[in-house]
Amino acid sequence: MKLKNLILKNSLLVVMLMLLACGQKEELPWDNGKLQVDATQCYLQHENGKPFFWLGETGWLLPERLNRNEAEFYLENCRQAGYNVVQVQTINGVPAVNAYGQRSMIDGFDFSKINQEGVYGYWDHMDYIIETAESKGIYIGMVCIWGGLVKKGLMDEEQARAYGTFLAERYKDKPNIIWFIGGDIHGDVKPEVWHALAESIKAVDKNHLMTFHPFGRTLSAIWMNNAEWLDFNMFQSGHRRYEQSEPGKEFLPDSTEEDNWRYVEISKTYEPLKPVIDGEPSYEGIPQGLHNPEEPLWQAKDVRRYAYWSVFAGSFGHTYGNNSIMQMHKGGQRPGAYGATMHWVEALKDGGFNQMKHLKNLILSFPFFERIPDQSVIAGENGVRYERLSATRGDDYLLVYNYTSRPMEIDLSKISGAKKVVWWMDPVNGDLSYLGEFENGIQQFNSPKAHAEGNDMVLIAVDAAKKYIDKSWTVLPELK
Repeated sequence: MKLKNLILKNSLLVVMLMLLACGQKEELPWDNGKLQVDATQCYLQHENGKPFFWLGETGWLLPERLNRNEAEFYLENCRQAGYNVVQVQTINGVPAVNAYGQRSMIDGFDFSKINQEGVYGYWDHMDYIIETAESKGIYIGMVCIWGGLVKKGLMDEEQARAYGTFLAERYKDKPNIIWFIGGDIHGDVKPEVWHALAESIKAVDKNHLMTFHPFGRTLSAIWMNNAEWLDFNMFQSGHRRYEQSEPGKEFLPDSTEEDNWRYVEISKTYEPLKPVIDGEPSYEGIPQGLHNPEEPLWQAKDVRRYAYWSVFAGSFGHTYGNNSIMQMHKGGQRPGAYGATMHWVEALKDGGFNQMKHLKNLILSFPFFERIPDQSVIAGENGVRYERLSATRGDDYLLVYNYTSRPMEIDLSKISGAKKVVWWMDPVNGDLSYLGEFENGIQQFNSPKAHAEGNDMVLIAVDAAKKYIDKSWTVLPELK
């Protein structure tokens, strides 16, 4: 009888806890207010001051190629993997056609006839995607129209104003919109069209941030930094490896190639200063150099390197990409663009896709707005290319990314505290390994991994008086 009563009491307790959990509404990002640029002009925050670390995923052809069930499945997988932004091509044709055979334009750039009674139209499906993402705490980065379409003359200045007004009126009250002007294009190609599109959106929509998505190996600041509508800069570090640059076509000094951290440093030289992000680095599973499927494919280790190099150099977040996912390739005998063969659902299991969240958790574990890049943390001569160490710090913590796990000397005096507590973090799985307490000054650290490309690790050093990380933790907690 006592056992029966105990089981009954425990069952009632479980039911009460379940009811309590159901009654608690999960906080969504915009519950903290809309996004805005912070006081340092380097990061994004919500209106209430809560930091926003952008972890983006490139779902470019989501609106055109996935149906409702597929879209919900994809967005849920993004949520579980820690992504809070999904970047899409709002239209990739004039008109674009979606999975239901519906066109984005029925009567050119006159959108007055798109709401046909009894028809689940193109923009109804876009509404569904945005609202589903909203329910999962995900922003939709809307590339309004792909740049190549404008380059071909398929949208002029007047049409851009009509289209921008339509988009702004339809989505100005959605909490999870971020506007992308451009779309894989140089900012000096049809600039009057891009300005008309941006200005028409901003004239109606005062709630959402806006950027410009530029061509590969270029930075939006080159053309748009002084535009009043540009809230933050974006660069596309692109898909080329070292020695694959095109002579005479470099738009930045020193032929950046894989060194995407250079774009961040260069963006900091523009005035006014604006936050910056790598909105399209090398994709997991795409050929090195992009166009030749016979070339080696970029792997998880490469996309991790791009992410940590960019963020530690001062980016306010990072965007991941995957060859099969970005085009929602559905397999079969016919390869997709850029040699893609894997089904997009299978690609959701790729290592890089599931490893980006560890970077977000790491950055959000420490004071956010005081963080700066600081290569003086590296004692002695730094390496080049893959051997380069990348360092960032706050007042009382420092982080060093080591792509090859080479021995390194770190100056612990660059942060406060007479003694420092130190960990290794594995970017592959987020595992923490506590090293102990160290005296101030220059200390040598040897990674637990062998010295080789892709054996990356992050060194974490914290003022021993601070409690950002518990010594008993084996992994950082997931943070939003």
